[in-house]
Amino acid sequence: MEMIVFFIAMGVLGGIAHVLVDAKSWEDIQRFSAFKTVGIGAIVGMLYAYLHSDYSFPNGVMSFVAGYFGTDFLLKIVERFGEGHK
Repeated sequence: MEMIVFFIAMGVLGGIAHVLVDAKSWEDIQRFSAFKTVGIGAIVGMLYAYLHSDYSFPNGVMSFVAGYFGTDFLLKIVERFGEGHK
């Protein structure tokens, strides 16, 4: 359980880092898209925890990276394994 919480926290931190890097003003940080990015970071961190535990993916540092690129990460997974996947 502690591992999952750690990976979620790293995903959130990655999402926050992504928002802070992209923000040009305080208003950019307060937008819904910023909260969406942090939320997706948490989801991707949790997903990565399962990939790490079941498939031996790298550790929590990769959760940070996955949280940073969370939106792109999820879109690529959907594209690869979505309905059109053969």
